[in-house]
Amino acid sequence: MYDSVLFPNPGIVFLCLLGCSLAQNLTYSWNGPGTSSQGDPNAANECLTDTQTCGCCLMQKQMWRMETFFNMSLAELQRGLERAQGVLNTMRSSRSAFSVALTDTRRCVGPNRADVVVQYQSVFINLGDGYSVSTGVFTVPRSGVYALALTVYSDAGAVGVLLAACGRMRRNGRVIAALNEYNTQDQEDSATVVLAVQMQAGDKVDVILPATCYLCDDNSHYNTFSGFLLYATD
Repeated sequence: MYDSVLFPNPGIVFLCLLGCSLAQNLTYSWNGPGTSSQGDPNAANECLTDTQTCGCCLMQKQMWRMETFFNMSLAELQRGLERAQGVLNTMRSSRSAFSVALTDTRRCVGPNRADVVVQYQSVFINLGDGYSVSTGVFTVPRSGVYALALTVYSDAGAVGVLLAACGRMRRNGRVIAALNEYNTQDQEDSATVVLAVQMQAGDKVDVILPATCYLCDDNSHYNTFSGFLLYATD
């Protein structure tokens, strides 16, 4: 009579073979979304050599594949986050905006014997330090399209006196916008211009007060000069 110890339990053998059969017919993949499973060529050999641990072996391999997939996904997300952070840092470092007014106290500038650069002394914002209070010049920090605005105001003191509120906005010494209010009908008047200009890093923008003109202001800040970067082009 044969000793039953020499033969494996038929139920265990059946379950292992069934598990191997189902595992080899899997239709999903742990290789990532949108990829097809190629199967593990070593799985069948291991099941043939050790059928009682076949199910556990296959489960361990699938868990390893899943761990590898999620690690790869996490690494890709980390790289994407680093790229986004780099773009954000670039945007922050290139922010540029300024807005200045002529003065905080009541006074008039001009008329003068020659054209002069208007030095706006009251600073609302100077993000990126592109505007210089000492020179009245805005230096473009980064190539791009900028929005620029200029408002001139003056008070003749009485009706019938010549009102001469005017200004010239220049880029690299060349006039790009001009404002003129010459009349004797108004005691006070103002004018405004807003424009979008494509400029290069290092360009200089300032406002010229013509020799025959004068600007008056106080803490109401009627005379203003502003600009900011709309979007970079470099």
